[in-house]
Amino acid sequence: MNFRRGRREDYPEINLIPFIDILLVIVIFLAVTTTYARFAELKINLPTSSAEQTPTQPKQIEVAVAENGRYQIDNTAVGEVSVDELAAVLQKAAANQTDPVVVINADARAAHQSVVNVMEAARRVGLSRITFATQTAP
Repeated sequence: MNFRRGRREDYPEINLIPFIDILLVIVIFLAVTTTYARFAELKINLPTSSAEQTPTQPKQIEVAVAENGRYQIDNTAVGEVSVDELAAVLQKAAANQTDPVVVINADARAAHQSVVNVMEAARRVGLSRITFATQTAP
């Protein structure tokens, strides 16, 4: 007697759709909770030098730039002047010096344009050696 006549054997199936749903939820969770590195500042290691200091110091023209935009060249108050007037004063200060260095002592809150004016005036006069004075952090 064959009682299994119209019956087929069903093989067990694994439904993959719930597994895919769970994997997608895990991927979304990992993407949301992962922190990404952002560069908030540049970290620069300045080079060091063991060279000795030169025995002869080059001639310097000290230019001070105040917060309000006033200038002072070699302890002579100039005030708020145009680039042309500033160039004339720099030319007069560098008259008897050969290839002097222009040292800009600008206030930390001085306008950027004031410093650029000093650099432009130095360029017009032909003074190509420019440096900025800073202070060390406490």
